[in-house]
Parts: sequence; structure tokens; C-alpha cells
Amino acid sequence: MRLATLLAFLRPALPLILGLSLGCSLSLLRVSWIQSDGEDTCMDTGVNNGLFAGKMQKDSIAGGRSSQNDEDFKPRIVPYYRDPNKPYKKVLRTRYIQTELGFHERLFVAVLTSKATMNTLAVAVNKTVAHHFPHLLYFTGLRSAKVPHGMALVSHGDERPVWLMYETMRYIHQHFGGDYDWFYVMQDDTYAQAEQIKTLVTHLSINQDVYLGRAEEFIGGDEQARYCHGGFGYLVSRSLLLKLHRHLDSCRNEILSVRPDEWLGRCIIDFLGISCVSQHQGQHYRSYELAKNADLEKEAGEDFQAALTVHPVSEGTLMYRLHKHFSRIQLDRAYQEIQQLQMQIRNLTSLTPAREGGLTWPIGINAPFVPKSRFEVISWDYFTEQHLFSCPDGSPKCELAGASKADVSDIIEAALQQLNSRYQPQLRFYKQQLLNGYRRFDPTRGMEYVLDLLLEAVTQKGHSHVLAKRVSLVRPLSKVEIIPMPYVTEATRVQLVLPLTVQELDFVSNFLDMFAMNTLDTHDNALLTLLFIYQPYDAQRVSQLDVFAGVKAMVGELEKRYAEVKIPWISVKTEVPSQVKLMDIVSKKHPVDTLFFLASVWTEVNTEFLNRCRMNTISNWQVFFPMHFQEFNPVLMYHGEQAASSSTDFLRDGHFDSHAFAEACFYNSDYMAARTKLAADILDRDEVLESMEVFDVFLRYSGLHLFRAVEPGLVQKYMLRSCNPRLSEELYHRCVLSNLEGLSSRSHLAMALFEQEQANST
Repeated sequence: MRLATLLAFLRPALPLILGLSLGCSLSLLRVSWIQSDGEDTCMDTGVNNGLFAGKMQKDSIAGGRSSQNDEDFKPRIVPYYRDPNKPYKKVLRTRYIQTELGFHERLFVAVLTSKATMNTLAVAVNKTVAHHFPHLLYFTGLRSAKVPHGMALVSHGDERPVWLMYETMRYIHQHFGGDYDWFYVMQDDTYAQAEQIKTLVTHLSINQDVYLGRAEEFIGGDEQARYCHGGFGYLVSRSLLLKLHRHLDSCRNEILSVRPDEWLGRCIIDFLGISCVSQHQGQHYRSYELAKNADLEKEAGEDFQAALTVHPVSEGTLMYRLHKHFSRIQLDRAYQEIQQLQMQIRNLTSLTPAREGGLTWPIGINAPFVPKSRFEVISWDYFTEQHLFSCPDGSPKCELAGASKADVSDIIEAALQQLNSRYQPQLRFYKQQLLNGYRRFDPTRGMEYVLDLLLEAVTQKGHSHVLAKRVSLVRPLSKVEIIPMPYVTEATRVQLVLPLTVQELDFVSNFLDMFAMNTLDTHDNALLTLLFIYQPYDAQRVSQLDVFAGVKAMVGELEKRYAEVKIPWISVKTEVPSQVKLMDIVSKKHPVDTLFFLASVWTEVNTEFLNRCRMNTISNWQVFFPMHFQEFNPVLMYHGEQAASSSTDFLRDGHFDSHAFAEACFYNSDYMAARTKLAADILDRDEVLESMEVFDVFLRYSGLHLFRAVEPGLVQKYMLRSCNPRLSEELYHRCVLSNLEGLSSRSHLAMALFEQEQANST
């Protein structure tokens, strides 16, 4: 009885006891193996072959035995040591991890052109496929050739075909050999399907010597070696180019050939032993030779449809027709893939718990954005065919024009096409009128439209009926694409320009202190130029009483404190301080490559923003107009209490002022080019300049990118600015709106009104 009771008590613990017993037994058995004196061939082989990491002592392997110490396998932290006798050198780190890890771009394209075809076939290539390739250069043998618009041309100065090929390969290796994995060489009489070629290189290994193209036999040769025909283009891998470079000079002197593609193929075969192939790693390089006077409508064979390149192309119009033909093929394939994917999504959705209710419209597009609060609700913009009722300037109604009008027309036409394709041949729809239109931008899916159309429906028998129909459309977001931008450096000198009026004298001291602390003390590559704007009355009394004497004294103190720094100033007399007129004066006194930062007296200059000014401003490409952060009125925000100095709650303490364009970063050369176009347009009417800012000059008279973005590095204290009524109505309106929106947040304004009403009622 006692035994049965004991077993019943121990039964729940039996698995634990058995597990502990088995574990202890295996541990003792393992210890006996490790401490045995027998030969351990596995350990001996592993150590001798270097399979174990760690520091090996000289006597760690003796007589075929392993006497490795456990300390050798423990990781050791190597302390940082810097020689105090050597000067400290800052380590230069790249801005992007891709650059630091040594990643290469995928594909570089070289197009060989000539004097006879540069303005015809080369231009056709540039307009059809150049925008699909990330980097494309044209090479010619002409001297000082006139480059067509939008093309990057390298001129070697020798029109001999073989010499042009030699110089081209040499130039590619010298300038791009370390930046790209694949190099594609083609002629300007070749049509290439850019997207298909980019897809081809993504399926090939980059660490092999590849010479891929249309393999051809050498003229008069009976050997097995082949060269790649230049008319159909060919791919050269980076590793092959690096090996070929050292033999180019020998090939130029020893190999005689008339055709440049044969010369290059012979050079690769003789010195590297690599022949041209038409397929590699299961990828085929398909090409098609186009007959003279060929009719593209009749070219319907599989070889033509699957060709990566077509050669020869005799004229530019044929190049455009080929591009249209293959673009249509790619578009049809894309539509077929979309239909197949939608069918698969529909079939899979039926197996989910939500079944058909889980489908989104359109199928495959993200579901609409669901707001979590009333502040995230996306509003709809109402429009008709003539007017828009959500205007950029805030007015309730404006004329529908420009890109908005083209967008509405395109959407109405697309709606009619979809209706007719769905209901034909039973019905045919004709638009009579757009009754109502609504659109909004959903960041998760794209542009959404709702149209109320008044349509005339015509049957097959000719009977017509007028009806109103509501349709919904979506213009989905396309594939995100990284736009290539020129590289800029952070070592560029920034020239600060500070216009200063009499009303702003009280804030100069703080500006100069911040400039000295953030730029002069840190030895930032930045200079300062002051613009003293005198009223006519103050300019007449400058010899007796200079209103800017105190500022000039502050500048003198800074120049004494920093002996290597000079802060020049320019005096200007005017009643209307136009921003454009002031920049005209400053622009003439600086070199064309000067990077200007047009600042205001309330700007707190810091290194963080100056670096972004350098990076976001690109000569002959982009100008930068930051939106500074404007703090709210502390009287309304804190009711006279002291604000926390370390407050970072932007939504509570201020806002980004979208109405201010006082700060700007741009190069002097870009400003001078835009200003020249402006002068030709206004024909010496100086009063027009009073209604414009520098932003308007770049917007209307330059083809540059205008980068407008919020800038948390520019923080300004609250100040009620004086709006000059002598400026244009638009500039005065901007100034007033900036003052009004900079008072406080809506909640604090409502609280102030409530407290005021409570005080008046009592």
C-alpha cells in the first residue's frame, strides 16, 4: 500500500527525474571522451588545416596532439591607440554605405557616332532609349563637334574607326572602369530595347570575363574564334575590361584591321583568349538583321519579336517606328501580366477568410487610406470642365488650366474608353457634359477620381438615350525611381548675403553672435556680406548720423577677434528694397561660381543647414528654397510664463512658414542666366522687379529644379515683421499671411479668444 502511494506521488515527477539522469549520464560520458589520452584525428586535422580561429602558440601542436588553450578561442577587444606625436587626421567617411562598401552601378552604355549621323541617328537614339539607361555617353572622332541638345558627347579628335574604338575603350576604363559592372557598346544605327538589355545584365554574374553579342566569323579566317558584331551591340564585363586595358596599346600597334569591332575582337582573343559568345549562363543575346526597305508591319516572326537589338537602321524615322513597335509589344505583355496577376489574386482571395470581400479595387492596388482621426482625413477637390474649386492660392474658385486641365481631359477620355470597351457592341457612349468631378491624392495608392457624366447611349439599331452615370477611376502610383543627380561636395564655400534695413537693427547683434559661434569658431567655409539699405533721408544724413554705425562697429570687433576674417558691406539707397535689385548688386561683385545663401536677420545660421545648402544646391541643375521653422508668439503660447529652452515639440511651439521666401541657396551663374532672360522679357521696366522675388526669377526664367522643402535646421524666433506696402500686392499678401499664421496654433488662439470673452463678460 505504501509502495503504491509512493509511486502515485512520484509519477508526475518521473519525466523530470529521467531527464536529469539521462543528461548527467551523457555529460559524464562526454567528459571521459575529452579527457582521454587517445589520438583525436579530427581535432588534429582541424587545427593543422586552420579550421579553428584563434592565436596559435608555437608549442600548441606537438607530436600530432592538440594542446590548444581555451583562452585562444575567446574573442579579444583590441584597444584604440593613437600616437600622440602624430597629428590627428579626421577619417573621411562616405555619405552612403553603398559607396563605402564598394558597390558598383550596373550598366554603362557607350554609343559610337559620326559626323554624318550625329544630328539624325544619334538624336533618334537619344530620344528613344537614352532615358531608360542610367548613364549613356556618345563618342565621336570629330574635333570641337557641336553637341545636340540633351546629349553628353566625348570627342577624341580622330575619325579613323579603329582609333575611335581604341580611344573609347581607353576612356571608358579610365573614367568608369571602377564604377560599373557591365559596359554596353553600340552604334547609332542600332535600335536597342533598353529595358530588355537591363534585364539581361541582371541575370549574369559580374565576376566572370564575358564578351557577349552576335558572334561572327573573321573575314578570311577558318578558326573557331569569333568576334562580336558592332552593329548589333555587345556587352563587356568589368573584369574583362580591366584585363584588356593593359593590352590596348599593344593591340593598336600590332593588329591591323579596318573594322573596329573586328579589331577589338582580335585583341581580346589574342591577348586574353576569350571569344565572343551569343549565350552565357542560359541567357541568349538575340538580334535581328533588318532588310533594306523592310515593312515593320510584316515583320511578325518570333526572331524579330524577341530581338534585343535591330540593325541596320538607315534613318531616324525608322528608329522612331521601331521604338513605337517594340513599345507596343512591351505594353501588351504588361497588360497580359496584369490580367494574369489579377486572376491569381482573385483565386487566392477566395480561399481567405474574407473571401470576395477581401478584394480591393482595382485588384492588385493598395486599399484606400483609412484615417485614424479626423485630422488625417483626405479631402476631395471639386472641379468641372472649366473651373477648379480648390485653388493653390486659397481662393474659392479659379480657372482650370495647364496641367490640371490636361489631367481632367485625360481622365474623361479614359472613362469613355473603359465604358465603350465594356458595353460594346450593344452600346456606344458619347460624352455630353461633366456634371461633377472629384479628385484626391491618396499616398497609399495614387490619384483617385469620381466623375458624374452626362452621356448619350446609342444602341446598335441607332436608338439613343441620355443618362447620367457615375464612374470611379484610379491613377495608381508607378514604380518609384531614383533620379540621378550630380555629385556635390561639402567643401564648397558658402557666401552669406544679409540685407539689413533700419527696422531690423535690433536683431543684428544676435545674428552676428550666432554666425561667429556656428561658423567662425568652427572654421566652417562660409563668408558674410552685409547689405545696408538706406532710406533716402538717412542716406543724406550719413555723414552726420549713420544709422548703421553700431552694426559697423560690431563688424569691426568681429574682424579684430578673428584676424583672418573679413566681413565686407555694401550700402544701397532705395525706398523699395526689392530682393531682385539687391541681388543684382551683389551678383556683380562675386565670381560666377559663388554659392549664395540669401539669409534674413532672424536666421540662426548653423553648420547643419549650411551642409544641406551645399548638398541641395547643384550648379546648372537645382536651387534650394528652404522653409524655416517659425516659433509662435510666446505671449499667446505660454501666457507670459517662461518657455522651456529645450522644447522640441514643433507642433506646439511653431510651424514651418510656407509663405516666406527670404532664405535661398543658389549659384551665381544660375542667377545670372535667369536674370538675363528676365531682362530680355521686361525690356528695362524696373517697376516689374519690385513685384518679384528671387524665387519668382528662377521659377519663370530658368529650367532648373526648384527644391522647396521644410528645413528644421533654420529656426527663427517669433517677430512681427513690418510689411512694406510699396511692394507688389502679392508680396505684401505673403507677408501678412506669414504674420497671421505665425501668431499661434489654432487651439491656443481659440483659448485666447475664450479668455478674452470671459474677461469681457465679467
